[in-house]
Amino acid sequence: MQLTLSSPIFDSFRVQQVAGIFDVSLEEKNQLILEAERPEIESEDWKIGLIVGPSGSGKTTVARELFGADFHESASWPEDRAVVDGFEPELSTREITELLTSVGFSSPPGWVKPYGVLSNGEKFRCDLARALSLAKLPGGENRIIAFDEFTSVVDRTVAKCASAALMKGVRQGTIPARFVAVTCHYDVAEWLEPDWILDMATGKVSRRRLRRPEIRLEVRRTTRNVWPLFARHHYLSSDLALSARCYLATWDGTPAAFCAVMPLISRKERRRISRLVTLPDFQGLGIGMKLAEAVGEIHHEMGLRLNITGSHPAVIAHCRKSSRWRTVTVRGATSSPKKSAIPRYRGSGSRIVVSFEYLPMDP
Repeated sequence: MQLTLSSPIFDSFRVQQVAGIFDVSLEEKNQLILEAERPEIESEDWKIGLIVGPSGSGKTTVARELFGADFHESASWPEDRAVVDGFEPELSTREITELLTSVGFSSPPGWVKPYGVLSNGEKFRCDLARALSLAKLPGGENRIIAFDEFTSVVDRTVAKCASAALMKGVRQGTIPARFVAVTCHYDVAEWLEPDWILDMATGKVSRRRLRRPEIRLEVRRTTRNVWPLFARHHYLSSDLALSARCYLATWDGTPAAFCAVMPLISRKERRRISRLVTLPDFQGLGIGMKLAEAVGEIHHEMGLRLNITGSHPAVIAHCRKSSRWRTVTVRGATSSPKKSAIPRYRGSGSRIVVSFEYLPMDP
């Protein structure tokens, strides 16, 4: 495809001076011709696309031409409302929180804050979730969502984690849309694993599925002194018992997730996870549950059984799908829980709370 762009010339004394000093042809330089191979977006055999290239290479222009009304840029958010209230009224709270979780923003304390107080990484994920929410509206399933300036305002750790979370959501159907990232950052390609890439540096389209880099976590015992880094991100109490046994997961030497374990009341051979927190920059990759399972293996080797009890949808969904966890009990506001070794924790009566036991890996 070929696009010709023209910009207006505002003639003035200073414009003429610049043109004369630097020998700029005003008529010639007010036009730009873009040439690029056209991706086969009409085909149904793709889920994720990527338009990438240096600044000024015409990415946004080409994306607007290709996707029209399906091309999205960051929009304003209400200053006097929480993030969850910034979505279309047709969406349920459950759908909104699922979308936020699917792009790696899985923090209930953050969901109830106004957009303006969030970090750049959290704001980016909210913008992404709101654009993707159009696929949840009536008739929106499998529509194309093209998102401009993808990961442009966040650090590269957030960019990688958000890209991987988005890829997982689209591939698994949690996000019922086809997604196109428009960005100047080439490093997101292997984390998005796109079906096709249009590189505006060359104007060529390549069809391929890159493999996401391996994520290697280091898990070790730690002290309570690490907890303040994670405390404000926990969706329940920020307290930590003095008797808690603490574990830290790091990625390339950077703290990413925290786990605390406590004895289970009246059960000598059992322990429970009392705190499990992943820092916002690392959310969306499943790091928290990988840490929980590593801690489960550690306790199995010690001859102990480990449980986790929680109400966060992401934790419940992971444990129910995983062969590493067995459901022990389910409680809700109207349910009558069966007899269980898991105590009924204070404040759990108004929400669904599910308990799981860790199943050790086969030798």
